[in-house]
Amino acid sequence: MTKQSEKIPYSILELATVGEGFELIDVFNNSLKLAQEAEKLGYSRFWLAEHHNMISIASSATSVLIGHIAGGTKSIRVGSGGIMLPNHSPLLIAEQFGTLGSLYPKRIDLGLGRAPGTDQLTAQAIRSDRTQAVYNFPEEVGRIQKYFSKENRSSKVRATVAEGVDVPLYILGSSTDSAHLAARKGLPYVFASHFAPTHLFEALHIYYNNFEPSAYLEAPYTMACINVIAADTDAEAERISTSMLRLMVGVMTGLMDYLKAPIEMTPELRQISQDPAFQRMLKYAFVGSKETVGKRTQSFIEETGVNELMVVSHIYNQEERIKSFQIFSEIMKENQSEPQSISL
Repeated sequence: MTKQSEKIPYSILELATVGEGFELIDVFNNSLKLAQEAEKLGYSRFWLAEHHNMISIASSATSVLIGHIAGGTKSIRVGSGGIMLPNHSPLLIAEQFGTLGSLYPKRIDLGLGRAPGTDQLTAQAIRSDRTQAVYNFPEEVGRIQKYFSKENRSSKVRATVAEGVDVPLYILGSSTDSAHLAARKGLPYVFASHFAPTHLFEALHIYYNNFEPSAYLEAPYTMACINVIAADTDAEAERISTSMLRLMVGVMTGLMDYLKAPIEMTPELRQISQDPAFQRMLKYAFVGSKETVGKRTQSFIEETGVNELMVVSHIYNQEERIKSFQIFSEIMKENQSEPQSISL
């Protein structure tokens, strides 16, 4: 990896959020349109997250959607943020991403996590031996690395479409466990601070202090995810953010619903947003004008020292969503000067 300069690459985490009244084909088309716009705006990556049994998220067939996005774009890197590996056979994931890597050379990323991306009952329906797979997560990551290696050609079990294909691996985490693994394997580390900020600094400390250089990475490389809703004014961004607030209420109460159209901020919603549990969950939700979001983003970069930012935005209206990402791109371009390679 080349030496880091002052500029921080910025990327998008997409959940293919389903808005109330939207057909799935509209959701998938909007994801592609956002990726195409992101490519023009200088975003480095467009990752899709694996979730299951959630009516508000349509990215469950993650590798299929990655192919849809990569096929409709030209240069932006497309990948998983992530594939929840204990839900899957490492062999099949290697075959899927090896195929994607050949179809879209040097554009596919494979982010791997160990969480279920769903409730426990659904997780059991996905893979009955999932508990054992979670325990074996480090070994299953190793199996994927083996399937992608050229040396695996002499093995009896092969992912022939993956051998020698350039698909970088990333370890995802929302606690400290995966930080140890990423450091030990010398892989890039991605933290889900957009919904689980509590252990962010502890996890980064573990990763930086225990990192072992590898054939994949010479020095530590970190990414952190933040929520961003940007608009022309703080008041307009606050109005747009009511969609996210109501969605998060559903997440916290177990009453999941579609992403709803924004409303004017109500006293009840404002009170909910000030609840300590809500504040902890959305500690890194930056809502406001370009100036407001810019200040909070710069502070986050300085405090964490991460190499790259990943942005997620739960915004109902497609035009407002694209505008938010446009504003964030302007923030990143104006606050930084030198380009940085993200080759791993």
